[in-house]
Amino acid sequence: MFMSISTTGSAADPATDLGFLLHKHPDKVQRFTTSHGEAHVFYPEAGDEVCTAALLLDIDPIALVRKGRGDGRGRGGSPDFALSQYVNDRPYAASSLLAVALRTVFRSAMKGDCPARPELPGRARPLRIELPAVPANGAGDGGGPALVVRLFEPLGWQVEATAIPLDESFPEWGESRYVRIALSSGTVRLADALQQLYVLLPVLDGAKHYWVAPDEVDKLLAAGQGWLAAHPERALITRRYLARRWSLTRAAMERLELARLAEADDREVEEIDNAVDDRPEDEDEAGGAARDEVSDEAGERSEPRQPSLAERRRAAILAALRESGAARVADLGCGQGELIGELLKDARFTGILGVDVSARALRAASRKLGLERLSERQAARVTLAQGALTYTDARLKGFDAAVLCEVIEHLDLPRLPALEYAVFGAARPRTVVVTTPNAEYNVRWETLPAGAVRHADHRFEWSRAEFRAWAGKVAAAYGYTVELRPVGPDDEEVGAPTQLALFTATTATTATTAPTTTTAPETTPAPAPATTTTPEGGEPR
Repeated sequence: MFMSISTTGSAADPATDLGFLLHKHPDKVQRFTTSHGEAHVFYPEAGDEVCTAALLLDIDPIALVRKGRGDGRGRGGSPDFALSQYVNDRPYAASSLLAVALRTVFRSAMKGDCPARPELPGRARPLRIELPAVPANGAGDGGGPALVVRLFEPLGWQVEATAIPLDESFPEWGESRYVRIALSSGTVRLADALQQLYVLLPVLDGAKHYWVAPDEVDKLLAAGQGWLAAHPERALITRRYLARRWSLTRAAMERLELARLAEADDREVEEIDNAVDDRPEDEDEAGGAARDEVSDEAGERSEPRQPSLAERRRAAILAALRESGAARVADLGCGQGELIGELLKDARFTGILGVDVSARALRAASRKLGLERLSERQAARVTLAQGALTYTDARLKGFDAAVLCEVIEHLDLPRLPALEYAVFGAARPRTVVVTTPNAEYNVRWETLPAGAVRHADHRFEWSRAEFRAWAGKVAAAYGYTVELRPVGPDDEEVGAPTQLALFTATTATTATTAPTTTTAPETTPAPAPATTTTPEGGEPR
């Protein structure tokens, strides 16, 4: 099993710098022991203009059998019957055995460590990687040279993939499942190239020589950091790398989607995957828990429990949806699914979509709603989907109504116009219900410090006048009428704690055009946020 890595250079930038990057001296032949044989690193050529490092992996077929009898489905490298345990392609074709050897031999290079020349790992240099024989199995995904191109070309490689004939003397026999690969690039860093090979070699083979355990998800995401989340074939890569173990694939895809959304928003994953709140559901935004009842000194019940603000908010939203006659409703920023649970209780809502950027929130919603225990008919009414509301999404089209319940205040103000377009312009439901805190009411919260917002993740909180101005601007821009309603006890001086806007479409087309990028379109600046806070988690909805 053989692989070579070549680079070019000059007297001022010698190609032999490859030795520093790989931590292997060009003048030495080095040997490393692996669990299935010995790996040898040597340099067929090493000069200022051209330098080539070669990795030769000498597989011991007996050791391969003793380490684990293979079944070709992620537990071993070959079918588990007598002859093929010893006569197989593992010693000759690049597979997961070579991927593991890469990590063993070039561990520091894969990390991008180079203490002797710290400036080298951060910049790309011309690379050419050659693999004489790589199995490119289809198994329903398409195989051969086309699969190699699909996997490597999006990463910045020029790909030469040639199918190897079964026998050159008998061309009529056709092509084998093996491909000769040469990859060339001037933009890929060596550390990234090694990480990509570590992931994609077993993907091409479609099998691993060891059992795929849950920790393989962490290995995949670590090696795929910076490139896998945006790869157009990430679903195929994830599925094949994890040996089609669907539970692991699902977990990995959720984490990759979060990474992609975080990178697109230039935020940390932890910052956007924060919608699961540890506080009781009936706790209000200012931190004061609603009491179930008021008791006298003897501990006897004297008054019935008053509904919490979260419950009043959901009741107001349900009333608005019923008035609109909506049957198909999208809960955008659904959190842990409290509103969806209420919608399920009413048969008039025949289709319900819950969307949230947080995979943790969606898992919590699925558990809380008991989707796995619902009847087939009830479960068919509900769909949970991961997505960011600042991007247009074809899944949001065709709904009668959309709900943004305590969502807009969690967005940075420059990104709010992008949400406006995605919901009111692109998805364009007939009805949109928006609720948000009334900043004026904050003085009535005894536990809330003066000038603070109700929740750490709120980027702003609007007064009634500010919310009215925003709602009017959005309605005029996208062809809606808007009605404002108070939610909760309505104070004569400061209004109600929550303000609700009910938008109803009046025209069939939008009044604005789509943004050409994922950033928010230029509009009149929104009101400044009340304060700057560090996001920590979502709030009861």
